[in-house]
Amino acid sequence: MAIATTPEFKTITINMGPQHPSTHGVLRLVIELDGENVVSIKPVIGYLHTGMEKSMESKTYHKSITVTDRMDYLSPLGNNMAYVAAVEKLMNLTIPERAQVIRVILLELTRISSHLVWLGTHAIDLGAMSVFLYCFREREKLLDVNDMVAGSRLTPSYFRVGGFFQDVPDAFVPHVRKFLAEFPKALGEYQSLLTKNRIWMKRTIGVGVLSAEQAIDLCLTGPSLRGSGVKYDVRKAKPYSGYETYDFEVPIGKNGDVYDRYLCRIEEMKQSLSIVRQGLDRLKPGSVRADNPYLFPADRTDVKLNMEELIYHFKIMSEGYRPPPGDAYFSVESPKGELGFYVVSDGSPIPLRTRVRPPSLINLQALSEMCVGRMVADVVACIGSIDIVLGEVDR
Repeated sequence: MAIATTPEFKTITINMGPQHPSTHGVLRLVIELDGENVVSIKPVIGYLHTGMEKSMESKTYHKSITVTDRMDYLSPLGNNMAYVAAVEKLMNLTIPERAQVIRVILLELTRISSHLVWLGTHAIDLGAMSVFLYCFREREKLLDVNDMVAGSRLTPSYFRVGGFFQDVPDAFVPHVRKFLAEFPKALGEYQSLLTKNRIWMKRTIGVGVLSAEQAIDLCLTGPSLRGSGVKYDVRKAKPYSGYETYDFEVPIGKNGDVYDRYLCRIEEMKQSLSIVRQGLDRLKPGSVRADNPYLFPADRTDVKLNMEELIYHFKIMSEGYRPPPGDAYFSVESPKGELGFYVVSDGSPIPLRTRVRPPSLINLQALSEMCVGRMVADVVACIGSIDIVLGEVDR
């Protein structure tokens, strides 16, 4: 006589990544599945670790700026800003008004550029290929801005402690105004392709839900936090570069799902356009350097004529400047969230310690909360909605 037995259910463990396009870099996910349902998910990081913090502790303050570009390489100027502002706080510098306005303009253009990469890659992950091509069409115009002001498209390293090495060219304002006139139409195209698209809505609405309490407990920032209805933005909470004088709104979501995080970033791009427009209207002639002779090399003509200026130029370029002993922390609202730099000085030309608060790493903590209990296909949507960059996660 046959004895009836209860079938034994087993889970299977798989690797998604680190060479998987939808993980947005070399991210490895160890996923335990019951059929296609996620039982547990564990991010494994470190495949792109480059020791950036320790590298900055072996370079002069000036040379470390180039390291920051390579963290969140989709928001290089935002990284520049957080670092140089921390050093400026350490040195108690006052930045000229024109430099402050140019910084705000470039930071908001960088935010749009980063969001365009997020939108294009997020859409192609979920099967909407046309949006990817349209987003990169507009992003090219913003990379041209980087090229125009710094001579480099992806890693411009344009910001300096004390302002800028040189002013923006004459073609800068007309080029940006042309972008401001053209971009709203492109943004409308993205929305018409996705916002009411039935497939897009089914893949994103109710997926990866995080409550406001969960988002706060996980220390999320940026659109990942605001999508859950928490109205926190560093530009409003701890204004810098005169952001308190600009008129803009902080978009928030209601349901805390992938769809709300999408809507938040779309609205953020609209707000960034408004901020850039306000910045261009208040851009007046003036200096873009702080009144501190030890931060910038001497004028090239003077270097060729005077021995004192030549010696001074050599000292600046070979040794750099020496902030007073102390420490400072400064944070900005990067496209991913709150990006902060903590810098410790011992009075030498090289920082004693540099520590980064990377929003991509911290926001990645939420992936398990978003995905457990969902289908494995939803993991792709959740990763895209966090908008991580592994250069910043691993550093």
